[in-house]
Amino acid sequence: MKSMSAVCNSRLYLSLLLGMLSTVTWAARLPELAPSSIFRLPINSAALHPNSQAMIDRVTALGGFGFGRMQIDFSFYVLYADANTPLVNIAPIPNDKDPYFSPDCEALGSAVPLPSGGAIEGEAGYTCDVFNGDCHLIVVRGNTLFENYRSNVVGGSLQSQCLAVWSLTGAYSPKGRGEHCTSADAAGFPIAPLLFNADDVAALQALPNSDLGHAIRFVMPNARMASDASLGGVLGRLYVRPATHAGGPSGPVDAIPYGSRLRLKPGFNISAYNPAAQVVLRTLKRFGMVLSDGGSVALTAENDRFTTAKWADLGISARTFDQAVPASKVNFSDFEVIDTGARIAETYDCVREPPPSEGFQFANGFEA
Repeated sequence: MKSMSAVCNSRLYLSLLLGMLSTVTWAARLPELAPSSIFRLPINSAALHPNSQAMIDRVTALGGFGFGRMQIDFSFYVLYADANTPLVNIAPIPNDKDPYFSPDCEALGSAVPLPSGGAIEGEAGYTCDVFNGDCHLIVVRGNTLFENYRSNVVGGSLQSQCLAVWSLTGAYSPKGRGEHCTSADAAGFPIAPLLFNADDVAALQALPNSDLGHAIRFVMPNARMASDASLGGVLGRLYVRPATHAGGPSGPVDAIPYGSRLRLKPGFNISAYNPAAQVVLRTLKRFGMVLSDGGSVALTAENDRFTTAKWADLGISARTFDQAVPASKVNFSDFEVIDTGARIAETYDCVREPPPSEGFQFANGFEA
């Protein structure tokens, strides 16, 4: 396992390099969680779940990744605000059959900075059809991350079903924002620190043997995620750490659970892929990917609308990992499941955790 000091040194090296590259700016770099975050813990030497191969085989038989391939979704935007950015207040979605998620999410009326010229996931601006899309709105201001689910800006308010606010410097417990508590993602995770973007990858491909330094967000169809009525949760729903919540998993008991952390097998040959793709694949070997939500497009990257580097120039497309190297495409069967602890029955009775402590503190492995 790579030591934490080695990880910190590589990030410092990257910082210095970025300062020298005229084509990359820190303004477009994705936000990072504190070094103590479980998502920044390397897992290349972590113990496998005793049922890893059986779970992988079961999901493979069900179809593997959504659409049967490791496709990339480029619809997310990460926006940046400063102290002068105007604020909008959270309001409920009118005529919505589902109420605002409370106490999971921040209180209605909470303020969110809204940078000029920004956009909601998949949209050209701040208008989004919340009845036909996830409509995530992600904004970073200083060391605070604002993530909204089902967002639509109307007048001076932000209609939303959930606002989750994250500290980028705080030390979260294994229960994150709270047991059985969702966020803007169904597993209760932050979104932006688990994405990858073109500027990060462009800088990292210039470094030998480089990786993103954090786990990557991935999603799967709910029918391929484990459920188990014998655990006593609502409709048999369940999750494992680092998740704190499950959406609607409905698959067989021997599938992988919500929150699972998978890593690309060490023997997978990445040499035929271009340098940019190798950065992502190396990350999947060292830091893995975490099952964050239900859906069909497996991996999630940031759109390059607001970045200096562009995906096309890096040779990365939505279908890179199943079309670029046909002889070595990435299949679900090329992964293994890390042991992150016991399955937790989902009750949907959210119990919020106190705000995280600030400062550097190492997480205690994967234990609850």
